[in-house]
Amino acid sequence: MLPPTLAWEGEVPGRVRLLDQTLLPGEIALLEIRTASGMADAIRRLAIRGAPAIGVAGAFGLVLGLQEEDVPDAAALLALGRRTASFLRATRPTAVSLVRGLDRTLARVERESAAGAAPDALRRAALAEARAILEEDREACRRIAEEGSSLLRDGQGVLTHCNTGALATTGIGTALGIVLHAHERGMRLRVFVGETRPLLQGSRLTALELRAAGVEVTLLPDSAAGSLLRSGRIGVVLVGADRIARNGDVANKIGTYPLALLAREHDVPFHVAAPIETIDPRIAAGSAIPVEERGEEEVLSLGGRRVAPEGVKVFNPAFDVTPARLVTGIVTEAGRIPAPDEGRVVEFLHRCGRARE
Repeated sequence: MLPPTLAWEGEVPGRVRLLDQTLLPGEIALLEIRTASGMADAIRRLAIRGAPAIGVAGAFGLVLGLQEEDVPDAAALLALGRRTASFLRATRPTAVSLVRGLDRTLARVERESAAGAAPDALRRAALAEARAILEEDREACRRIAEEGSSLLRDGQGVLTHCNTGALATTGIGTALGIVLHAHERGMRLRVFVGETRPLLQGSRLTALELRAAGVEVTLLPDSAAGSLLRSGRIGVVLVGADRIARNGDVANKIGTYPLALLAREHDVPFHVAAPIETIDPRIAAGSAIPVEERGEEEVLSLGGRRVAPEGVKVFNPAFDVTPARLVTGIVTEAGRIPAPDEGRVVEFLHRCGRARE
């Protein structure tokens, strides 16, 4: 059993304990985070990662920022909160959950400040909001797992990419949560996991979670996905998402787009599992989603050893965008969006009361 991805300890002032995912699977180590800059560093270097998890981490990071300084009044504390939210927001630009977690916590502070609350009360309000975000993430994961499990069949082969389990959330997970939920209820599944280069989230994290749960897991090079799908051993592809545009385009870990193309070529359903908050109606299409590019060393080196000659250039986007036309359906905690397009996504958001966000 792994410790929780993230936990708040104490009240205000308090601290966050994070499971350092950069060391897995070889070492289980907890980080003690007491400052907003410490949280920003943990998010930036992927000690904590996964869209839902960094949404929660951002909210608690804002609380840490608010408790760092002894400010004279509520106005000064609010200004501190806005500065803290701004630099935390910049750590990873693609995942909308981070933005939502920060904006929601800051909005709570703004409301309480307008009502005349003192600085200590504002800090407590921010902590209460961050805790609510964490609990809602856990509940969303549970409901996604239940909703999506009907997509699977006993004995089926499932192909997934990157990590979307408990390590990427504060609950059971999204796409991987569906698999784990079905497994817990007796379904026998054969799960195939792409390595997810260059940082190997599939082999280091997803395979670890599946093995710990007793699920049959097979690891493959990302480049072997086409051959695997052609073999007929895969009945469904399940992935997560970091941001979904209004038209249903999906930003997810790099390598998702070619996987969706291969699934379409071989007539294999391609499903995306993500919380409703991952859908960003302000973004019309995937072309407008900001795509994070990460450092060249992630590609030039492997396990601390350089694997490329000096002088080569590097293209290292952390995410790609899968067009909605390749997506069989989107699974959320409030139901599914089949064959997503702008009309179906907007109708779904209206039905959930989220269209104006």
